[in-house]
Amino acid sequence: MGISDLLNGISKAFSPKKRTSAVILAAGSGERFSENTSTSEKKQFTEIGGIPVLLRTALAFENCSLIDEIIVVSSCEDIERCRKILNRKIEKLTHIVKGGKTRQESAEAALEAVNPKSEYIAVHDAARCLVTPEIIESVLYEAYRTGAAAAAEPATDTVKYANGGVIENTIDRDHVWLMKTPQVFLANMYRAGVYTARRDNISATDDCMLVERLGFSVRLVDCGRENIKITYPADKIIAEAILKNRKDNKRYSD
Repeated sequence: MGISDLLNGISKAFSPKKRTSAVILAAGSGERFSENTSTSEKKQFTEIGGIPVLLRTALAFENCSLIDEIIVVSSCEDIERCRKILNRKIEKLTHIVKGGKTRQESAEAALEAVNPKSEYIAVHDAARCLVTPEIIESVLYEAYRTGAAAAAEPATDTVKYANGGVIENTIDRDHVWLMKTPQVFLANMYRAGVYTARRDNISATDDCMLVERLGFSVRLVDCGRENIKITYPADKIIAEAILKNRKDNKRYSD
């Protein structure tokens, strides 16, 4: 056991479990995925390692002891398909709700289904199917400690700011992080972020933006480089390679 493991254990000791609901967003159309394949299969239903993306994602939250319930947000036409995939495998599943046209509309729909006793809400993209219970747990403990936390990856490439394809300046990558999910918030903090964004007609590309604009701080948790999002067909190849490497090194199991 290394020093980081010891420090992590100490942090957990001072971060008691809080009642937590997981919201898995699976209502996207996945156009960038389907338009680059010979079929119209949505990415949340395509199989990675023989398991549908949605199920693989849900299993990670099912197997995380800190999660009390799972709510899945789906497009109306896919609700029954989601139910068939998840039933009997995801015991923590409490609701499959109809999503909206935007991420924020889907988040709002999920909030109506969240158990009112939940103290924290963990929001996750269904397409990030390589998330693990360990990643989820590390973000949750940081959120329990600070009120809000999100999985992220420090940038390793040089980052440029461009206007019309022309470089304007170089951004110090030491201060640049690539956002991932899960993103975890105190329940009422997240509600305030979602509802005020609707009131103010604000569009956000991730959930942290919703609480940032209210003045709340969000702590970033380095989740490594494997928590990728299935966006294009080539991402399946990368995901399969990551799973093979995990299996070969006996790091995780399905």
